[in-house]
Amino acid sequence: MALDDIDRRILKLLQANCASTVSEISEQVGLSTTPCWRRIQHLEKEGYIKARVCLADAEKLNVGVTVFVRLQTTEHNYDWLESFSRAVESIDEVVEFHRMSGDIDYLLKIVVPNITAYDAIYKRLIRAASLSNVTANFAMETIKSTTALPVTYAE
Repeated sequence: MALDDIDRRILKLLQANCASTVSEISEQVGLSTTPCWRRIQHLEKEGYIKARVCLADAEKLNVGVTVFVRLQTTEHNYDWLESFSRAVESIDEVVEFHRMSGDIDYLLKIVVPNITAYDAIYKRLIRAASLSNVTANFAMETIKSTTALPVTYAE
């Protein structure tokens, strides 16, 4: 499916506020309600829209400390990765988990209320897998944070 400018505008609007009504979106993109609704349905069916979610406030949920954890391991096999992935998936505080290229193997983004809570997560990680290096960096300030993806590159 090739996206046109209207599809891109719909995606941009939904990323900004997924609770927008079809009628609000249709007005902003210059379509009547039914064709706009059909486009949204098609975007969902084709997988451009993976889910509609709300974004919670980390401070209000008392998880305002963001920790970026860089992991290195000497294990590079499928079984190790499967086991470690399951362990990381079970830790709610891990909000992002990336396998990396370069000098680190994995990067985690963790949200916690304080350093003590991070230490408990650290202990779960080292209990779950053989890791040769664990380096944590605590974010001092969030300058930009968005869940909205750029839509200009979609074909």
